[in-house]
Amino acid sequence: MRPKIKGSNILIVGGAGFIGSNLADKLQNEGAAEVIVVDNLFCGREENLEEAIAKGAVLYKDDAEISTSLEYLFENHDVDIVFNCATKALNYSFVNPSNAFETNVKVVLNLLELQRKGKYKTLCHFSTSEVYGTAVYEPMDEDHPRNPTTAYAAGKAAADLAVETYVRMYDLDAFIVRPFNNYGPRQNYRGFLAAVIPLTAYRIFLGETPELHGSGKQSRDFIHVTDTVDAICKVFPLMKAGDNVNISTDGQVQISDVIKKVAKYMGYEGEIVEKESRSSDVFCHNASNKKINNMIKYRLTPFEEGLLSTIKWYKADFKRRCL
Repeated sequence: MRPKIKGSNILIVGGAGFIGSNLADKLQNEGAAEVIVVDNLFCGREENLEEAIAKGAVLYKDDAEISTSLEYLFENHDVDIVFNCATKALNYSFVNPSNAFETNVKVVLNLLELQRKGKYKTLCHFSTSEVYGTAVYEPMDEDHPRNPTTAYAAGKAAADLAVETYVRMYDLDAFIVRPFNNYGPRQNYRGFLAAVIPLTAYRIFLGETPELHGSGKQSRDFIHVTDTVDAICKVFPLMKAGDNVNISTDGQVQISDVIKKVAKYMGYEGEIVEKESRSSDVFCHNASNKKINNMIKYRLTPFEEGLLSTIKWYKADFKRRCL
């Protein structure tokens, strides 16, 4: 029988990152007995876990790609549930495709081997909308072909297959959640690994010119991170082993519109520099959330509302860290 979140000891792999840290807060609010985080801080930040650690979460600054690091953790904690959020940012795969692919596969294989050996009961594995590639049909449901266009996405697709295969081979309790394009507080805004919303806001904050890559007509299905972690906790007891589910808004926004809205909320009225498009960039993401809507009462924050609150959060965070 699958353990309940309330009262369980839960490990979040990659839990100092954007989605992982928001998940840590949510799991604590749901009554988890203990939240343990392992993160090599490649993209994550210890500061993201300030609230969770204050409430008793434990952080291991270690690398889940190293099997002995995970084995040590399981020797020291009686873990019931694992949420695997570990990955390296999509942009990273353009400079180190092999390592981006390898990370996505190695971590999940290490976790599946530990589960196969009875070290914990349930695995919730985080996939990505990128495994679908550009939409072959719209909206993209869970039966949409997987056609990754980057090494990052190929590694995530391979990880999905690993989860599905181990479930069939060893009757493990593991399933896949597939968030689309998350935004909200704590998303990385520095360097080439930054996401478009916080990066645009940060450039404007620094007095730099925001950039638009390609035509700007590329579309994404943006979902607020708090809606994502809320949905994951609600579907957790309902998912069948080996199954997968999209977590999306059933809508899409063009990147040019996103950048213009960020500029507006930042009070910026200057130019937006047009740059060449990024190779292998997915053109269209418009997801179907029919499946999850039939499973849970699904909370969705309107994009304008979520973006405005996100920009307010970043303004405060920029000032706090830069002063």
